[in-house]
Amino acid sequence: MPVPVRTVMSPARYVQGKDAIIRLAEFVAPIGSRPLVVSDDVVWGLVEEAVGTSFAAESLRVERVPFGKFATPAAIDELAESIRSSDADVVVAIGGGSAIDAAKAAGHATGIRWVSVPTVASTDAPTSALAVVYTDEGEFIEYRFFPRNPDLVLIDTQLVANAPVQFLVAGIGDALATWIEARASAKAAATTMAGGLATQAGTALAELSWRIIHENALSALDAVRDGIVTPALESLVEANTLLSGLGFESGGLAAAHAIHNGLTAAPQTHGLTHGQKVNIGSLTQLVLEGAPRAEIEDFVEFTTLVGLPNTLTEIGLSTDDTEELEAVAAAATVESETIHSMPFPVTAADVVAALTSIERLSRSIRAAKGLPEPVKYEASH
Repeated sequence: MPVPVRTVMSPARYVQGKDAIIRLAEFVAPIGSRPLVVSDDVVWGLVEEAVGTSFAAESLRVERVPFGKFATPAAIDELAESIRSSDADVVVAIGGGSAIDAAKAAGHATGIRWVSVPTVASTDAPTSALAVVYTDEGEFIEYRFFPRNPDLVLIDTQLVANAPVQFLVAGIGDALATWIEARASAKAAATTMAGGLATQAGTALAELSWRIIHENALSALDAVRDGIVTPALESLVEANTLLSGLGFESGGLAAAHAIHNGLTAAPQTHGLTHGQKVNIGSLTQLVLEGAPRAEIEDFVEFTTLVGLPNTLTEIGLSTDDTEELEAVAAAATVESETIHSMPFPVTAADVVAALTSIERLSRSIRAAKGLPEPVKYEASH
């Protein structure tokens, strides 16, 4: 039995600011001289000029390969082959969480270094030393763990401000789970994604992320609707990306993300963002914990104002979808899932009951506070 240790992981450097992408090559050049950029066509259309100008200033080549929608095993293998054929010594992922995760996995497979350049603040994936692997349909397959974090994470907050607001909303949903899960993991003395017990630093950063989100989210969302960078947006991007990233990895995951992973198995939820499904997981975890009514009311009210789902209706399910809810619960409670980092045993039946309960619970809270009724989500097939 290995001796238990406390551990924290982090990227070698984190860079954030308005128009920061203009300085990308300045931070990439010390890492590698033969970069390979991976991004989808839409993202590349937005950043090609800035990246080209930046790389030229540091005499770096501009070689780019496209990326699809999900970090699938095939997409990772294909990217690894592109890295080998291009003789790259650093892979630079520009875009969303799946492109970044694919670059980590392919970089590790080929023995080169990797850089994360998120163009939205929609997940806390960019800073971590793990990748989430999906099927072509977006169903969760596995986590892949790596011995180190990215050498660089650079996020341009003007790009975040220019992106559709729903990406930032998704990032809030992902990041709100960080403190809820970290405190549960700490109570259970569970092993974190960093491979040891939580440090006080990891848990504190998770709580700091929670506090900054509540203080800045609504103002930051308004800034993005106007396409501008404000101090509130800068704070929220840091909370969504850096603090949540460090907090989940070194503070611990628990029920919320396991329930997200389970929800990917329900076709009705396809097309929803990672953060939207995680938010359902967070509320379900609060129910499983028997959290105080006031805390649940505050969570439902805040996430409704932000624009996150907190009912089954809003993710395309209903309390009558017994078969789907049982399948979600079964997937969320497999032996390898992080739901077993809760400070008490959780069964599939517990998850079904908690998921079923959030429909009436959230509707009653929203009605009491004069908030809008849920709108049914319809997945496109």
